[in-house]
Amino acid sequence: MATSPPNPRTIWPYAIIAVFVLFAGYIGFMVQQAMRTTVDLVSPDYYQQELAFQQRMETVARTAALPAPVRLRHEAAARLLTLQLPADMRGRRIQGQIRFFRPSNQRLDFTLPLQPGTDLQQRLSTARMRPGLWRVRLDFTADKHNYFVEEKIILYP
Repeated sequence: MATSPPNPRTIWPYAIIAVFVLFAGYIGFMVQQAMRTTVDLVSPDYYQQELAFQQRMETVARTAALPAPVRLRHEAAARLLTLQLPADMRGRRIQGQIRFFRPSNQRLDFTLPLQPGTDLQQRLSTARMRPGLWRVRLDFTADKHNYFVEEKIILYP
């Protein structure tokens, strides 16, 4: 009687198991990294802001209907931000605030009061602000009418 040669061992079952183990390890690593990442919402009161969306749209429409636009000019070399209100606002009682919003880091957000001079300009230094994308939101009232302007500025180092 002839004996059959012994079956050569194949590595395929081990390779398939190794691929599954490596894939599971990679998925575990990615889940761990995702859990460690901080995700800041747009703002803490995001849902209340959504409820006021219609009022905001009316305010934006009223601002767009002004005879001259509210101008926000960034002078990078001088590290200066100049806010210019329209000339027809002269003599009106103006109150409001300027919000500086940093989408990438909520802790850098801050608010300043709107205090235009007699020339309806307000100059703000950007020297202490970190480089990157900022949203500047101007929310003000003139003679009981609300106005809103939002502009993006990019500060370079």
